[in-house]
Amino acid sequence: MTGSPQAAPSTAPLRIALIASARHPIAEPFAGGLEAHTWTLSTALRARGHEITVFAGPGSDPGLGVVEMPLRTARISESACRDTSMVAAPWLEEHHAYLQLMLELARGPSQFDLVHNNSLNYLPVAMAAALSVPVVTTLHTPPTPWIESAIQVAPHCPVHFSAVSAHTAAAWRHIVPSATVVHNGVDTRRWKSGPGGENLVWSGRIVPEKGAHLAIEAAELSGRGLRIAGPVGDADYYEAFVRPRLSRTITYEGHLHQPDLCELVGSSAAAVVTPCWDEPYGLVVAEALACGTPVCGFARGALPEIVTRACGRLVPPGDTAALAKAVEPTIALSRADARRHAEAFCSMDAMTRSYEQFYRSVAA
Repeated sequence: MTGSPQAAPSTAPLRIALIASARHPIAEPFAGGLEAHTWTLSTALRARGHEITVFAGPGSDPGLGVVEMPLRTARISESACRDTSMVAAPWLEEHHAYLQLMLELARGPSQFDLVHNNSLNYLPVAMAAALSVPVVTTLHTPPTPWIESAIQVAPHCPVHFSAVSAHTAAAWRHIVPSATVVHNGVDTRRWKSGPGGENLVWSGRIVPEKGAHLAIEAAELSGRGLRIAGPVGDADYYEAFVRPRLSRTITYEGHLHQPDLCELVGSSAAAVVTPCWDEPYGLVVAEALACGTPVCGFARGALPEIVTRACGRLVPPGDTAALAKAVEPTIALSRADARRHAEAFCSMDAMTRSYEQFYRSVAA
């Protein structure tokens, strides 16, 4: 007796609710890699015919079909504010926004085929069982206590997890045994190859864990100039460790929109990447490689997963002397090879195809 033939995988458009950041708008110039990733993913999915509704913070790009999550402060009495458990107002605002959204998504028949939680908030995980459609959550960070707690709310967590790197999947394995790895991607049509140049470039949020001060030290030791770009996420850190070291050859270019950042990175000899924590992915690496700019950085977090000997050089974390010595060998690498690696490994198209396959397996 023969079994029934399996139905062919559906190719019908999916209706996806994409939950994004409530704090930072999904708009250029992006506050960070998470916001840039959300913009790229939603744009690419829509271009492939899917119906995407992005739930995001005020000020997001209206072209994304955004439904705003207004950050309204709950009315907390003076007595409650004096309680020792009272949290900071921004945390409470975000909690209120995500709680309200999840309650709305749980009411009545769903207009979506699945919900993709692309935020760092724990409530979409904790409340997934209340929804009538599957919930996907992408793990963008090392383990956090709030999400670990949310996973344990039900005896069997109903959420389907993806992770931005094998490194991140391994970090969560003690509580998420099998996360599907989908590497972050960049639009290689927008991130175009550049001609290179004489100076080094460092881009990203200017916060202690990204280590811009170490990039400055390595650049000074190498004898190369350094151009820094990105939002100042920690003003105290910037004033203490970055601004005092700016000079004629070490410059801060500001928080740039994508076309300007692409031009800056593409006209640089190499990109310096200096994480002081276990970087879950490193979107700036993908952006640099797409511009044909080889990467010189610390072998930490997911960077060894992305950077090959054909497109970069990695040194022990925190070793700025070794980083400086690696600058010239990095610059000597083929810019065409760097670009080819970006197209094959971390392009928007590769990421979107992987997410489509993941979504269909979940929604089946």
